[in-house]
Amino acid sequence: MNTITVDDKQLAVNAMVQNMKEIDPNGNHVGLISSGEALRYAAGHPVDVAFLDIEMPEMNGLEMAAELKKLQPDINIVFVTGHVEYALDAHAVFASGYLVKPADVSDVEKVLRNLRNPVYGKNKLKVHCFGNFEVFANNRPVLFRRAKCKEILAYLIDCRGASVTMGELISILWEDGGNLASRNSQLRTFISDLRKSLADAGFEDILIREYNAIAVKTDKLDCDFYHFMERDPVAVREFLGEYMRQYSWAEERIAELMEIKQEDGGNG
Repeated sequence: MNTITVDDKQLAVNAMVQNMKEIDPNGNHVGLISSGEALRYAAGHPVDVAFLDIEMPEMNGLEMAAELKKLQPDINIVFVTGHVEYALDAHAVFASGYLVKPADVSDVEKVLRNLRNPVYGKNKLKVHCFGNFEVFANNRPVLFRRAKCKEILAYLIDCRGASVTMGELISILWEDGGNLASRNSQLRTFISDLRKSLADAGFEDILIREYNAIAVKTDKLDCDFYHFMERDPVAVREFLGEYMRQYSWAEERIAELMEIKQEDGGNG
């Protein structure tokens, strides 16, 4: 992701740039302290998101936003200010978001997930857990060779990065038990096929294989369940009582999710 932060106060610039480096460490995040610098930079560099202070000398943030959109029509404008009264003015220039100072990492992430022109999460596997469990890469469904390959991924995602032993997976996939040696062999095949499916989708590095255990890299996932657990209000609203409904083992999670939703006022 390519971002610029524009504020006439260097400390405010540094804080937002640091937030973005934490959220998107592989991105390009530039801090600038004047509207002139911002417009010159945007004239020669792609910018996905511009974080703009509103009250600035020479040209205020609203005027700067209009000029930036002339240079890059698809740029996302996010206003960062201590003055909440500017919110309506921000909507007038089709801003993608509005942050009140001081904005922390979680505040910034919530705005990035709901940009007018989405860029956040482009390099992540998109996972829907509410309702049916579904997985998408670059807006296309990931094709799994076998249903149990998909179920393995679902269970790993439900465990939120915690390592899962082969024995635990066997008990989840085959409630009737069966020959342990045979089940171990089948499980190895399913995991190999899961890796191939993820590799075909461009996410071959999402699995962490340990001795007799496996996990997922949660930072590679754009997952509604994970956003919910972070109390993202959008994700809280989207949960309507159904979670990975293909899988009977997932029913145990629903009570926890319903309790969180009620704590957050029922709809976030």
